[in-house]
Amino acid sequence: MTTHPDLAEEQAYVDHAYECLERSRADAWRLRDLTEIGRGGTHQARYEAEVFEGAISQRLTRLELGDAALVFGRIDRYVEGGLESFHIGRLAVADEDREPVVVDWRAPVAEPFYRATGRHAMGLARRRHFSVKGRQILGLEDELFGEGHLGVGSDAPGEGLRGYSTLLAALERGRTGTLGDIVATIQGEQDEIIRSPQAGVLVVQGGPGTGKTVVALHRAAYLLYTHRFPLEDQGVLVIGPNRLFLRYIEQVLPSLGEAGVEQVVLADLVPDLTFGAADAPATVKVKGDPRMADVLAKAVRDRERPLKQALVVPYGLGNLRLRPEDTDRIVRDARRRYRRHNGARRFVEGEVFAALAASSRDGSATAEQVRDRTRHTDEIRTAFERMWPLLTPAELLNDLFGSRPLVKLAGAKWLSEAECAALYRERAHDPHDQVWSEADAPLLDEARELLGPKPSKAHRVPNRNPDGSAVPVDDEIRTYGHIVIDEVQDLSPMALRMAARRSLNGSMTVVGDLAQATGEHAPASWDDVLAHLPDRKPPRLAELTVGYRIPETIMQLADRVAARAVPGLTPPRAVRMGEHPPVIVGTTPDGLATTVIDEVRRLQSELGDGVVAVIAPDTLASSLYASLTAAGLEVGQATRTGLDQPVTLVPVSLVKGLELDGVVVVEPARIVSEQAQGLRALYVALTRSTRELSVVHAEPLPF
Repeated sequence: MTTHPDLAEEQAYVDHAYECLERSRADAWRLRDLTEIGRGGTHQARYEAEVFEGAISQRLTRLELGDAALVFGRIDRYVEGGLESFHIGRLAVADEDREPVVVDWRAPVAEPFYRATGRHAMGLARRRHFSVKGRQILGLEDELFGEGHLGVGSDAPGEGLRGYSTLLAALERGRTGTLGDIVATIQGEQDEIIRSPQAGVLVVQGGPGTGKTVVALHRAAYLLYTHRFPLEDQGVLVIGPNRLFLRYIEQVLPSLGEAGVEQVVLADLVPDLTFGAADAPATVKVKGDPRMADVLAKAVRDRERPLKQALVVPYGLGNLRLRPEDTDRIVRDARRRYRRHNGARRFVEGEVFAALAASSRDGSATAEQVRDRTRHTDEIRTAFERMWPLLTPAELLNDLFGSRPLVKLAGAKWLSEAECAALYRERAHDPHDQVWSEADAPLLDEARELLGPKPSKAHRVPNRNPDGSAVPVDDEIRTYGHIVIDEVQDLSPMALRMAARRSLNGSMTVVGDLAQATGEHAPASWDDVLAHLPDRKPPRLAELTVGYRIPETIMQLADRVAARAVPGLTPPRAVRMGEHPPVIVGTTPDGLATTVIDEVRRLQSELGDGVVAVIAPDTLASSLYASLTAAGLEVGQATRTGLDQPVTLVPVSLVKGLELDGVVVVEPARIVSEQAQGLRALYVALTRSTRELSVVHAEPLPF
């Protein structure tokens, strides 16, 4: 960009904005020092101080920008008598007189900065984009509106895109190994999704490089700004597909001043258990099937059983007797009265002790007396364990999957013999020592919902957080005011049920791409996904059609694979052509590793400081990593170091959602043969690069 005549004036304004920000931060620190919590005072005083301390800490967090730019644009709009200007930035800043210096990008007045077009100027005369590095403005780009000016929507390069030069500059910067925000370059179709109403489920379909992940995160930040109360107390939850992905996106929301959002994989929502086991594909498929909800409900019901023989309990000089028909009545009544298994245990106990008391010789014994004198006897303990045992989710599933007869009993009505057999695994002596798989997490959660907390915990008075909200009781499922799910197309029906269970009010943003569905339960349409999500409000579907990250030269190759994987797919429109067409290198099986090493070195030489990844079939990942390190390359493993190293070896099963400067895709045919949705997995691998792509193969190419 050429030097703009207003550059010095705008730089002075940005410097003033930073001075005001520093003053606000200093004022917040002084307030914190004045309200430091001591040991004295009343409980109420300490509680109020903790609440105030929490509010100040949140304020300080929002004022901490790090290297992110504070100001990135300006709008001039028509008002009576002339023009008024607003500088748009990452957060709101005011001067000593409380006059606005910077307007938060989420504020209503900032909306035209993202949405105005040549045909719908929204009152703007000019929109100015800043190209910024830290506190320094590198250049300015103006879009003029009104008569004689087409603004956005002209036939210039980047038709339909605002701030085209600024956008390209941002897209062509090297990757850093973590996802950055796009607050300065949000485009119209993205902003429409970000500012969409909160209520109901919003589905965002977006092809590779359309920015669906970052749009979903900006939407979370926007909703927190717009609905600060009650969303801040209710909580916002972000669910990602794996830990590598969470590490990749972890800085986006803090960079937007929202550090309190919980970001998890589904297994994180199951407390106190260990995950890491691997299931066979057939087992993963049956565990994710919605029929498993019926199977688990039947498994719980199978543990609610009347006694087959009369229970005889010594009492005083005689015996108390409980007839099998009495236990049958008690079990039926408990099932009818209570929705969750563990919550009915006290009812069962009371009815058993009442029936035993009624069987006393003179009828003088009371249920309370019988309880006090017999509850610790082996006969009573064995009877309750038979009739209505208290269970944790781990105990239920450990017993169920560790017994072929129990699996068959629970699943006979819904599952085939082969599917029942796929669920079997060796029972652990202690169920809480069992190592669980990712596919187990939704089943454990389903069991948690069916069982409920144990009575000793269910009646506990909840503690309180400093902000006054209740600390969830053990075994109770926490709900959230808004939930974001990324790569939702890969969640099984049981996983979707698990996520929906955490929705307080049905407000969700789910993003994904049907063409990138690589799981065992790949949906044919979004209706397949919505069938398992809350339906309190009609769902809405939005689509991102512009590809910002992937050059056209790379998309042309990927589209050949997509056409086979998902016939009829409409690929996103790339905004830039790219300087380098994909390189396809054939080799021999013995020369595969050497060729990969050569391609990595070539990309490093051409990209400089860019981030390079080798995307390999899962079965080749370990051997390729050994070859790369033996060759003297500084290589990281995505499962251990994220994308922190200059070169990272990424198994294809973990690559979804990432973006890299340079990518070497190894052995496409094996990716296709090994993955559940092979061609779709290859499509994902081919669409990770923002600059250069190399494909290395010894086997014939599948495209």
